[in-house]
Amino acid sequence: MLLKRSVLSAALIFALPASAQEFQAPRVLLSTVDWSAAAKAAAPDANGEPAEVLGPLSKALSARFPGIEKSTVPVLLPVDVAAFRKDAEAGNTDTKTADKYFGEFSPSKLFLAGPAGYDATFWVTPKDIGLKFAYPKPVEVEITGAAFVYDLEGPDHEQVFTKELSAKFPGLKRILREGHVRYAFERFGVPYVVSIQCYDRRPSKRFLICRDADQVAEKFFNRLELAGGTPSQIAQPKLEIARPERSSDDFTYYGPGDLIPSSGWKKMPGRVDYTVYTLLRFPIANAPAYIKSQSFNPWGDCYRSGKTGKIGKKDSPYRCKVNDIPLTFNEAAPANFTYPWRDNFCELRDFHVGQCPGGYGHQGQDMRPANCVLFNEGADRCQPYQHTVAAVHDGLVWRTPGNLGAFILWNTANEHLRAAYLHMNPNFMDEDGLVTGRTVSEGEIIGKVATYGDYENGTSYHLHFALQVFTRSGWVWVNPYASLVASYERLIGARGREIKPGDPPPAIADKPPTILNPSPVADASAQAEKAPAAQAEKPAKVKKPVEAKKKKPPKKKKPVRRRRKIQDDEL
Repeated sequence: MLLKRSVLSAALIFALPASAQEFQAPRVLLSTVDWSAAAKAAAPDANGEPAEVLGPLSKALSARFPGIEKSTVPVLLPVDVAAFRKDAEAGNTDTKTADKYFGEFSPSKLFLAGPAGYDATFWVTPKDIGLKFAYPKPVEVEITGAAFVYDLEGPDHEQVFTKELSAKFPGLKRILREGHVRYAFERFGVPYVVSIQCYDRRPSKRFLICRDADQVAEKFFNRLELAGGTPSQIAQPKLEIARPERSSDDFTYYGPGDLIPSSGWKKMPGRVDYTVYTLLRFPIANAPAYIKSQSFNPWGDCYRSGKTGKIGKKDSPYRCKVNDIPLTFNEAAPANFTYPWRDNFCELRDFHVGQCPGGYGHQGQDMRPANCVLFNEGADRCQPYQHTVAAVHDGLVWRTPGNLGAFILWNTANEHLRAAYLHMNPNFMDEDGLVTGRTVSEGEIIGKVATYGDYENGTSYHLHFALQVFTRSGWVWVNPYASLVASYERLIGARGREIKPGDPPPAIADKPPTILNPSPVADASAQAEKAPAAQAEKPAKVKKPVEAKKKKPPKKKKPVRRRRKIQDDEL
């Protein structure tokens, strides 16, 4: 493989595991592109320099794929290049809108090329091309070519097979990882990965199975052709991690991988990762904000691990069986809206995460905004839409209308990442045009913190945030905790204090919620007359006397208060 290790900086790369408060930049592998081979593949009879051969190609294809010339690696796409170039050079406007050049596939509005390579997605409806699948919906196919890949430490928890799908691309590696089948290969010295979301299970109308995805991929590979790119020197990425010198008076956090006790998959620990993968803007617009577990803190559901005690009534005590920590059924509990932060990447979930010790867990970080707003004193859950969410970076939105999750992609000389947001209201996102193809700026308000699981009030009041980096196995989830700590420190202009193993846990500060509809305050003297002197701090309940001649009215049945199930929050 024509890849070389890129050493970012001796001050930023650490060979030994990081200790407390030591953040490190990611390791990357730099591609060595064979542009002469690419030019020969594009025009076998041409004798010019690669730039002379590929320049006109990029110019023609830019009518449909704006910015294709910015890619520092050869761009492979499922397009009939000869037909497209002919029409483009003739001024035929079909090149801007028609799908006839792409065979069975239709380009989406996601195409992003830049110093780190390129990303694109295409749609296909299996039944329209003679594929008889149980799954009836359109399928999205991703392809990425990378100028550099992130070099992650294990574990990987992936299944790798050699797969022959196309004679044009021998030696494909078929990889099952994190709910996708990936097809990894190298061409012109560049790593490429084609990816399709699927499930490795029996056929179903609800899910595309990975065996069927292979048939889609085969057609995709047979369509791939060299469509553009510009020969250029790929620079070594640089990530300068500068933390504030001033110490915060109150911001504290447990270290990466230090989960709530026994809250990991099969009680395994979290992912100890001090890597700052990106210099992002913090996703909740305003401080303070709190990275907190939604399952193993007050009002949490213990995520299918069982509980003792009853929930459903405000302030009811209960415990999760995995750790027997006392909890209270009140989402406004101060523990949910105060420091310290605590990592919840790899917390107990039933989703594949290659970077987690057991291969399963929570794919990102759950976080809460500044405070809880209750409807009234008797409410046990927070009202949604009280705090705003910001774009963490300049980038391109990837989201199908109606989808619960939204991604922002960015491609720079130093970073190639995808950030995922979950639990904002999909109807509001649709109305705001937060869909594939929209560009956003860092800090731009893109929504509000909500309670949307699979439906309104389907989860707690929080934002789920996750990061993916591109590796030789494709896009994978990584622990964003250190990146979020660093970004929060920049937001508040001060450095937090890490709570190290063995340190006493800090006391939880009192933090009452905001009440939207407080009860009327009764006249103090009237209350004093009704209550016995000994009960002055807590007035006794006054019952109305029942008249002797009147029958006692029948008791009304107390309504059963049902709590909606908190849904899974993974993408």
